[in-house]
Amino acid sequence: MQLKWTDTLDIAIELDETYPDVDPRYVRFTDLHDWVCKLDGFDDEPEKSNEKILESIQMNWIEEKD
Repeated sequence: MQLKWTDTLDIAIELDETYPDVDPRYVRFTDLHDWVCKLDGFDDEPEKSNEKILESIQMNWIEEKD
């Protein structure tokens, strides 16, 4: 699966599987951006992200944890 920045739920699921011991409530956006870019299957331009997208990924990740 090729992930794009707009696939916020799928990215959150992948992050949860890749970093199961991380509490997403405490992840800085700079780290989150870096981790998303390093995900297997992520295929988008790093500069296309913004705070709104990262916030959406983080919120979805928090919901996945619950």
